[in-house]
Amino acid sequence: MKNTQWVFNETVPSLMDGQSLKSLLSQYLQLPKHLVYSIRHAQRVLVNGKYQPVNFPVTTGDKIQLTFVPNDFVSPFPKVTADSAATVEILYEDANLVVMNKRRGDKTHPNQPGEFGATINHLAAYLATEKTLPYMIHRLDQETSGAIIFAKNPAVVPILVANIAQKQIKRTYLAWVVGTNLPDSGTIDFAIGLDPDDKRKRKVNGPKAVSAITHYQVLKRQSGYSLLSVELETGRTHQIRVHLAALQHPLVGDPLYNSSNDSPFLLLHSWKVDLPLPFTKVHKIVEAPIPQHFIDFQQRLGPSK
Repeated sequence: MKNTQWVFNETVPSLMDGQSLKSLLSQYLQLPKHLVYSIRHAQRVLVNGKYQPVNFPVTTGDKIQLTFVPNDFVSPFPKVTADSAATVEILYEDANLVVMNKRRGDKTHPNQPGEFGATINHLAAYLATEKTLPYMIHRLDQETSGAIIFAKNPAVVPILVANIAQKQIKRTYLAWVVGTNLPDSGTIDFAIGLDPDDKRKRKVNGPKAVSAITHYQVLKRQSGYSLLSVELETGRTHQIRVHLAALQHPLVGDPLYNSSNDSPFLLLHSWKVDLPLPFTKVHKIVEAPIPQHFIDFQQRLGPSK
């Protein structure tokens, strides 16, 4: 059964007191122009139960009701095949979004028609009991584990996507890398493009290169390896993997950018997401537990030196 509408009841915060309804919708709630137009044109935005023009000044404590319908969205109901929910580990969930712990080795989404078994398929089965669907916000590489965000309705998708683009969502990764010679912290600012020799890979300053910025801190040095905390300022394909390989400190177990056989698994984990929740702006920090393949690797290294 599909939703025929999505209704949100919000309260005007003090910092928007005296601002126009349009400012509240577009600047504070971060709704894109086409959604603001749709709900305004159809009189589906109410202030204290009444329709008001967009230049109407709102007051702290005013009750705002927003109603969206499927026609407001290009893809209101993504085509996602539900697959067994047995592997779903929910880290955080509310009415608008879910943060789940992606398993290493699972794709984020299918690449071919009719393919299933990906993270989004498992989540679709879990959400079927709530009569809703998962909506893609961002991706993790197949061999990367950890926290990943999905929306539960189409209205919050553009908000979350904008939060990522504007760096209001902070994503922190854990990565084991080869070598111990990195400074205690640093910023890597190398443009990343295609690799003309291997379409699976990316390359620093390769064709069609775009800006890519990665921040890291060394958490531990042990037996010739380093454990890093990594934050992305941009979100390019394979960004962490390419950047650290370019510094001659490739990720442990990276099948594309590390030729040594130091682990059967890529040791890259989406550790924490810090995000402002849609509409309320309440900050939520969600942490994914350290996966077993990280624990096993560190135990094999022996005591810290």
